[in-house]
Amino acid sequence: METILKIKGKILFDPPDKTNKHRTQGSWKKVAYIDITGDICEYYCWHMKKRFNLVLNRPLRRAHITFINDSSRDIGGDEPWNALKEKWNGKVIEVELDLVPKTDGVNWWFTVVEESRKPLHDIRGEVGLGRPYWGLHMTIGSAGISYDEFEQGKEKISRDNVAHSKYLHELAKKGLI
Repeated sequence: METILKIKGKILFDPPDKTNKHRTQGSWKKVAYIDITGDICEYYCWHMKKRFNLVLNRPLRRAHITFINDSSRDIGGDEPWNALKEKWNGKVIEVELDLVPKTDGVNWWFTVVEESRKPLHDIRGEVGLGRPYWGLHMTIGSAGISYDEFEQGKEKISRDNVAHSKYLHELAKKGLI
């Protein structure tokens, strides 16, 4: 069975802040990602719900693959960043995703196929960055509590959901699913 999906997205630099964490880090952190249009995250969240009865919260930035999430200091400041941004912002790029879901027990994602990572690593290399700490991936969703759930008092449901997600992770590690 084929588990590789070729998908195109647009490279975006300096996305708008979505959370307090983003706002506080925005002065020193540089971010670039591939924005993937469509409803791929919604589809795979639906799939996880139907197959495993696991509810996942969608990523705040919809479907995307972050390939730069580094300190301005590591990039050499604003001048190299702005040059990189001018060269690549808005360009369309194709990547391949391995559709076998991966998890740490709470977050679920698809990895970018190794052969498909080179163009993104090359862009990082243009400002002196090596491979990212977290491997290149597209987050499908999180079993953890979302801000909306917390505000609506659904914390217990989320704790049960996280326990179920961790249970599925253990089954996957044993090759049972």
